[in-house]
Amino acid sequence: MFRTALRNVLAHKARLLMTVLAVMLGVAFVSGTLVFTNTISDAYQHSSAKGFDQVDVAVRPKFQDSEGDKVGKTPDLTQAMLDKAAKAPGAASATGVVSGFTAVADKHGKLVGGDWQSAGGNYWGTKDARYPLISGHAPHGTGEVLLDSETAKRAGYKVGDTVRLSVDGPVLTPTVAGIFTTDDGNVAAGGSLALFDTATAQKLFGKTNVYDGIDVKAAAGTSQGALKSALDKALPSHLVETTTGKQLADDQAKAIAASMSGLKQTLLVFAGIALFVGTFIIANTFTMLVAQRTRELALLRAVGASRRQVTRSVLIEAFAVGTIAGVTGLVAGIGIGAGLRAVLGSFGASVPDGPLVISPGTVVAALAVGILITMLAAWLPGRRAAKIPPVAAMSSVHAKATAKSLVLRNTLGALFAAAGVAVILAATSMDADAAQGPMGLGAVLLIIGVFILTPLLSRPLIAAAAPVLRVFGISGKLARQNAVRNPRRTAATASALMIGLTLITGMTVMAGSLQTSIDKMASSAIRADYVVSMANRSPLSPDVARKIAATDGVTASSPLRNAVSRIDGKTEFLTGVDGSSIAKLTDLKVDNGSFAVGGDRVVVDKDRAKENGWTPGSRFTAHFEDGGAKSLTVAGVYEGNDMINGIILDDKVITPHLKDPADMQVMVKTADGASSATKDRLAKALGANPAIKIQDKQDISNDIAKMFTLMLNMVYGLLGMAVIVAVLGVINTLAMSVFERAQEIGMLRAIGLDRKAIKRMVRLESLVISLFGGVLGIGLGVFFGWAAGELLGTKMPTYELVLPWGRMALFLLLAGVVGVLAALWPARRAAKLNMLAAIKAE
Repeated sequence: MFRTALRNVLAHKARLLMTVLAVMLGVAFVSGTLVFTNTISDAYQHSSAKGFDQVDVAVRPKFQDSEGDKVGKTPDLTQAMLDKAAKAPGAASATGVVSGFTAVADKHGKLVGGDWQSAGGNYWGTKDARYPLISGHAPHGTGEVLLDSETAKRAGYKVGDTVRLSVDGPVLTPTVAGIFTTDDGNVAAGGSLALFDTATAQKLFGKTNVYDGIDVKAAAGTSQGALKSALDKALPSHLVETTTGKQLADDQAKAIAASMSGLKQTLLVFAGIALFVGTFIIANTFTMLVAQRTRELALLRAVGASRRQVTRSVLIEAFAVGTIAGVTGLVAGIGIGAGLRAVLGSFGASVPDGPLVISPGTVVAALAVGILITMLAAWLPGRRAAKIPPVAAMSSVHAKATAKSLVLRNTLGALFAAAGVAVILAATSMDADAAQGPMGLGAVLLIIGVFILTPLLSRPLIAAAAPVLRVFGISGKLARQNAVRNPRRTAATASALMIGLTLITGMTVMAGSLQTSIDKMASSAIRADYVVSMANRSPLSPDVARKIAATDGVTASSPLRNAVSRIDGKTEFLTGVDGSSIAKLTDLKVDNGSFAVGGDRVVVDKDRAKENGWTPGSRFTAHFEDGGAKSLTVAGVYEGNDMINGIILDDKVITPHLKDPADMQVMVKTADGASSATKDRLAKALGANPAIKIQDKQDISNDIAKMFTLMLNMVYGLLGMAVIVAVLGVINTLAMSVFERAQEIGMLRAIGLDRKAIKRMVRLESLVISLFGGVLGIGLGVFFGWAAGELLGTKMPTYELVLPWGRMALFLLLAGVVGVLAALWPARRAAKLNMLAAIKAE
């Protein structure tokens, strides 16, 4: 039986090629994902580990938890602590570390690092081993700065050049005093790093005479553990915590692995989708192969082979196919992993150098996936073939599905589909966080139910295409009959395309609805023409708000100044605004009271009002970080949203209690409204700062929606793999169908059907099957998009379902194109059949 199985594989090489390709693509996706993520993770881990070479023990402030009316805060690391750390037994040196956001502009005025990757810090004298100088000298005063070599190279700076940069809004123009190298993973990922002398860094980052951390180097012969123990004794344990360099490197490695796991899981999900779709193709292929060899298998049964041996022979074939697909998929996946790394570089994302990582786990996963998926998909056809009585099979009496089995299948499918719909509907009434699991379960149950019911659904839906197919004469009639001749095969082929289009349509519905909702939120909540903020959403200097207020054409402006407070034993965030201008800049619906901010009057969103039992006239006391307190009165309750919410009060109330006042945003209303000229005037007033964003309502909406657009484009690209596999499935099914109907096609040719008509028949059959899968996929996608939107609507009041009719029509058209393209080779093959040889064929 083993030799027979292998001989069958070799005898049907062409038929199994599509199956191998389908499995290979899925395996390549899995192994490519593992190679790519392992390689990037390993490179970053090695890079970050180098960054801790100069740190034996790191001293960091210990956050002081909120308690009673006391606001929690992070203590300062003082010069006295630095001096104590340097004198601790076993310490060779101690370095005070200061860091913060620093945006560096290139010579064209554009931001060099990414919005979130532009960093700054302090250079600790000429012997700072953290950042070796390759040219120039150490910086002195506010007029000099050091740049990392990658940033200098990308921006075209050299020693002596003037560079434009900003730390919190106002533009600085220091001279490049020197260029240094660094193993900082942030820089390796495409960010920038600018260094000032310590006093300047402390002043710029609002940390005068204090540090963010202290890095201690051990003396020769002192272990990291011994130095940590010495520092624990020398420094106040309630204010600081110490960590060894090794522990920092290990923690960083874990953090990198955790950050990569999200990407890895996402890519593996899409690989799983491709493999799931490929499972239909494998099952289809083996079903047809087994059906074509019914007599052969019956003869084996007649000469003594048992049912188990017949099933085993089919599984051996599947094992051989899966092994070939697994090996080729692994090789292709290694190439994909290397290619993805190169693609990152072409998009400007720098990745630390490192070898391509091909772990034993990747090899085992690739082979296991290829072999197991193929064998699982082939098991049912093999088992079904073994059950056919030898005499019936040898007499060509093919065992068709009995009425009992069809009733059982349809009942089971209806139960799965009904359960899926019920679970999804129940999930839409739950809390958004709690509903994710039930929603996913319901989606799986519904897809399984529809897949089981697809043979039943195929007849009425394909019959609906009969009027159109009649236009093509006998070819159209035959195409319709062929499409419903074997509903199970048609269903399995259409289901592969259905799954891909379900996900694509669902994501498109959600993205379109979210975009509309975000547009509505921006236009309904904000009257301001512009919102000004830092590129990375870090705090703005109060100078920015003052400069904007003094700019010609500005009729109203207000900062949004955040402060932490304790109210009734709970931590609450306050937003300080210009009380005289905020009503002109926002358009928030007031449910109760009035939108009056000034003095001790505040407004709160309805969620916080409900949580705290506040109504207009309620009074509460806010305790601030400096120990001060203020009694406040609720003037009104408004409907908050993701852009504006919380407790809003006059900034004059909170500013005296803040050590370093800073604004998250500044809202601006101008006499001429939003226009390019007004925007340019504001940018000029702020020094054409590359670190500052000046956005109108549409810019805000686009900025928020950018994430969804990027995600949607990624989904389109990744699901392209599943669609390619589905195309292979249609080609495979049609090719097998042509082979199976060779005698019939020969007879049609003999009675006068020409080659063009034969081609048209096969193409129309493929088109009908693909459109059938497309209709099911788009229908399910709309339902899933609606259900997910119901959950989002609980957190986004402006959410409304928007059906992208144009895109859905395009998806249906693409499904038709898939059908036409997939039929090219099978149609050509059918037309080329020798009619006499085909008629004589068995």
